[in-house]
Amino acid sequence: MTRAELLALPVAVDLDTANRALSIGRSTGYALAKRGQYPCRVLRLGNAYRVVTAELHQLLGIDPAEAAERSELCA
Repeated sequence: MTRAELLALPVAVDLDTANRALSIGRSTGYALAKRGQYPCRVLRLGNAYRVVTAELHQLLGIDPAEAAERSELCA
């Protein structure tokens, strides 16, 4: 996933998108989430997993100001 794609993500993403951003395979990502060992916080909403994009950006070393600036430009 490119930096531009990461900056364009919505506030929260599904686990498949987070897995792709972190280069984690689908099965591994879901297993980590189920065990509570995913590299960043995972929210369980019904049967779905969601990852807060700000935490994903932080894990990947993306400056929060850069992400905020990008979202303002797109609005």
